[in-house]
Amino acid sequence: MSSRDEMLGVIRNILKTHEKGNPLASNRKLPPPLEDVMPLIPPGELLERFESELQSLGCNTHRASIWSELEEKLYSILEQAQAQSVVLSRNSFLHELQVGKMLDHRGIRVVVWPASTEKEPEGSFFHDECFAAGAGITGVDFALAESGSLVLTSATEGSQLASLAPPVHIALYRRSQIRATLDEVLQNLPISCDPGKPSPARSVVFVSGTSKTADIEQILVRGVHGPRSVHAILVEESCLEG
Repeated sequence: MSSRDEMLGVIRNILKTHEKGNPLASNRKLPPPLEDVMPLIPPGELLERFESELQSLGCNTHRASIWSELEEKLYSILEQAQAQSVVLSRNSFLHELQVGKMLDHRGIRVVVWPASTEKEPEGSFFHDECFAAGAGITGVDFALAESGSLVLTSATEGSQLASLAPPVHIALYRRSQIRATLDEVLQNLPISCDPGKPSPARSVVFVSGTSKTADIEQILVRGVHGPRSVHAILVEESCLEG
């Protein structure tokens, strides 16, 4: 028997064993259930866990239950940051809350990435505005409780620069957007697995804290390559009433 025939014989035997049920497979140890490694977060504790994790990353958390409270919190953050201009993503939640009008009324210059139905700005206009702005305001797709991460996609936000370029990033989110685990987030992201159908979300950003850089001397510096301050504001549904 040639070495070729011998090799093919081994492959055939393996395939036959696989068809009958590989006895080795039944002896393999399955990985432990995820909840044994990382206990599941009870639904009633998702918000507190998200805020706790976010705070541990050096971020600020806020809650607004009425529209005027949201206005005051936004203005207070921008005033503290001495932000004279802001850039807004195209997230429809910001439009619902009339964030642009709210800030314009306060005398703050506002530049908004156009809605998905509108023509995107030509050239480097929005790029330049993002790097010149004192703050960027976005929505989120999800708020990830287990790591305190803000999840943003280009499908919802448009240009991601509003969350990455200005020295201050303010993200507005709803309770319904909080997810316990990364698995839940990945299952719900608008990403296509079909190469013939491009994903509506060309980019996904997980914001886990402020921008941090450490040089060879191990000195941690915030805000060198992105926001040095991150604020997440829970916007209750009552903010949309009246």
